[in-house]
Amino acid sequence: MNAPRSTSRNAPRAVPRLVIAAPASGSGKTTVATGLMAAFAAAGLAVSPHKVGPDYIDPGYHALATGRPGRNLDAYLCGPERVAPLFLHGARGCDLAVVEGVMGLFDGASGQGELASTAHVAKLLRAPVVLVVDASSQSRSVAALVHGFASWDPRVRLAGVILNKVGTDRHEHLLREALDGAGVPVLGALRRVRTASTPSRHLGLIPAAERHAEAVEAVAAQAAQVRDGCDLDALMDLARSAPPLTEEAWDPDSAAQAATPPASASGVSRRNGASASTVAGVHGLPQAGRPIVAVAGGAAFSFSYAEHAELLAAAGAEVVPFDPLRDEELPPGTGGLVIGGGFPEMYAPELSANERLRKAVAELAASGAPIAAECAGLLYLARSLDEKPMCGVLPAAARMSERLTLGYREAVAVADNPLAAAGQRVRGHEFHRTVIEPGAGTDPAWGITHPERRVEGFVQGSVHASYLHVHWAGAPGTAGRFVSRVAGPHR
Repeated sequence: MNAPRSTSRNAPRAVPRLVIAAPASGSGKTTVATGLMAAFAAAGLAVSPHKVGPDYIDPGYHALATGRPGRNLDAYLCGPERVAPLFLHGARGCDLAVVEGVMGLFDGASGQGELASTAHVAKLLRAPVVLVVDASSQSRSVAALVHGFASWDPRVRLAGVILNKVGTDRHEHLLREALDGAGVPVLGALRRVRTASTPSRHLGLIPAAERHAEAVEAVAAQAAQVRDGCDLDALMDLARSAPPLTEEAWDPDSAAQAATPPASASGVSRRNGASASTVAGVHGLPQAGRPIVAVAGGAAFSFSYAEHAELLAAAGAEVVPFDPLRDEELPPGTGGLVIGGGFPEMYAPELSANERLRKAVAELAASGAPIAAECAGLLYLARSLDEKPMCGVLPAAARMSERLTLGYREAVAVADNPLAAAGQRVRGHEFHRTVIEPGAGTDPAWGITHPERRVEGFVQGSVHASYLHVHWAGAPGTAGRFVSRVAGPHR
């Protein structure tokens, strides 16, 4: 199963790749995609994992399967023009890339046609598509379903089918017989296996970071299921049939250099020798002269795009991870703080009990240090979450809600802040089942302009806190602006 690797930076990238899609959510895309990643990785291949759309949870399982960061490909958040470059950045040096789709194959951003759909991304990557079909309640009708998906958009190369939730050998025979005339080969048939399932919660699958041992077991079971039920050689041959990509790979150093403002008044240079390939704090003590940005992680704050840490490092920061559930102090020398998404509502008592860290975060905010908090971070900075005391940086209280808030957003920065200049437009995504009251401060973080008009979030001193998830690769200058503030006069 060895595949040639492309090493020339300027030559077309011949990256073997597959897109795993489905007619609808719940068909088994995650099981099949994660199982394929793990099975090929176990065979000795370097596998690059990707996920279409803004989802943070599936990439956590992909990372377990491959040992590499799970990366998102979102044509709405980052723009169609960055999909192939970001893909090539993540897949550099790999033998195979597996891209898990989102929802149904042709389901994109609401009201915007194919934008950000799996089909859209597959076309941007010129990648063959394998359709995962839930066959549990059909036999001959599967041929009509597959024919419809294969013929809907001739620019999408639907090159194979994997049948999921097959009941018996007889059921499998009927399905294969029906598909013989459909012109799309069957590349696998999977039975339902209890140990391969992954439990869900109010916002989807439970993140791998919260159940590491069980998640490792589930990924191993998915790999075994796929290995037993799929033709891996045929799938690899299909992946190799993808044509070379001519786009240039996205590079965090180049992105930071192009978008970052000049050196700050403190004299700290923009990049100061930073390399995006090193996420500092993991490899030793911070390098002298580089501002330290602490990034929350662990089970309560597991949502983060891999490119954010790379951009911060490329912009000149020393990126130091910490876990608010375990660490009682911020990393020494912290000059800025990033608190991303996650599930703090599941850990409110533990987060509240860590009074020393809550006090340290409040003191950092009071010092004027830049803080960027989104979704889970917003809740953590509030006075309380479900009546449990939090950091008290924001004059607001958060609680769980029965209502799910979900969808892409267009927004504009209302005031200058550590992430954006007033008037800057961004695209983001909301995904939460909590509410915060009030929903916006005297200076809101964003004015939402689509699909509805409202203000939300808080800009308070050097704190930017909001429900909106923004992919920084799609908002050039964000990381550089933040790092320049960290290196600024407040120090």
